[in-house]
Amino acid sequence: MTQARDHDGDPRPTRLFGPRPAMTGPLLPVLITVVIGLVTLLGGAGTTWLPLLAAAPALAATTQGPRGVLGVGLLAAGLGVALGSRDGSGGAALVAVPAAVLAVTAASALAGALRSRRERVLADVRSVAEAAQHALLKPVPATVGPFEAAVRYSAAAAEARIGGDLYALVPTPYGVRMIVGDVRGKGLPAVGTAALVLGVFREAAYDEPDLLAVVDRIERSLARNLGVDDFVTAVIAGCPRPGVLEVVNCGHAPPLLVRASTRIEAVEPVPPAPPLGLRALTEQTPGLQELSFADGDQLLLYTDGVIEARDRDRAFYPLVEGLERHLSDEPSRTLGAIHEELLAHVGGRLHDDAALLLIRKPLPAPLPPSQLAFPATALDDLAG
Repeated sequence: MTQARDHDGDPRPTRLFGPRPAMTGPLLPVLITVVIGLVTLLGGAGTTWLPLLAAAPALAATTQGPRGVLGVGLLAAGLGVALGSRDGSGGAALVAVPAAVLAVTAASALAGALRSRRERVLADVRSVAEAAQHALLKPVPATVGPFEAAVRYSAAAAEARIGGDLYALVPTPYGVRMIVGDVRGKGLPAVGTAALVLGVFREAAYDEPDLLAVVDRIERSLARNLGVDDFVTAVIAGCPRPGVLEVVNCGHAPPLLVRASTRIEAVEPVPPAPPLGLRALTEQTPGLQELSFADGDQLLLYTDGVIEARDRDRAFYPLVEGLERHLSDEPSRTLGAIHEELLAHVGGRLHDDAALLLIRKPLPAPLPPSQLAFPATALDDLAG
């Protein structure tokens, strides 16, 4: 499984430990046993190579269960007895090799059983994490209200499906509303805080006509539940009516607004506001910015895991330049290209969670030729 988890990508499951090559299944330990037997048989080296038969069950333990390990071990022990007897070995010399092979087989079978148990536990944890992902970070459809939309989310923790970054895009009676945020910290506490923020947002987005009231609901909930050092940076946006975009920025990275002319603007917060959960420590309150959002415009929300991703030379990923390179009329294709470029920039593994949410107001469909032609009555009127 790759480090990045694409919530809009291929839903097919992947192995916890990557695909197993064909040669690392039951074939390789048996092949090693046969090769050692042939070398001993054809080389006339007596029992010199027979102790290497213990490598076969040890290797089998890395890919097989206890039954497979025992099968390989018994084959190797039997071959050791047969070759030792053929060369005239007797007494302790004849017993030593099979005994060593059987001892390694017993230890390897136990190790294989423990490994299989750990894999089952990891698979169970993975299934729970996937269920939590779908409950917490719900998939975003390709069309939400009048907008086209796409999401890419990457959890930095190995085998994780969710982390401290959060997003949601919901249609409400007051227009489409969205949030992208970043919880301070990592691990399960961050996931719990993200779940809290998303739950309050989804409820308030349907109830509150004013976007600032939605932000206030989240702030009050976090003030009751977070520690003094905890906070959440977030951008909450909405489109209350056609052609209008509302943005509230609470200490988060500025969204990128792409005009239909492909001009990219960073929506800087005016005035700057503290992150969610810290309002009581300052006298600043978030302000609502109202911008135009015409046909063909796009809005990109993201977390700092994207813009703070570094390459080997410690250079940050240039998100604006990446958006310019990969901008298209399909949000999923745009984010897919940026996502792949981001992973290539960091060498395949992110060190922080990263989320990208892109919406686009599509251009109106052109009228069919039949509706563009003048009706016959209109031509008669013009002729008259």
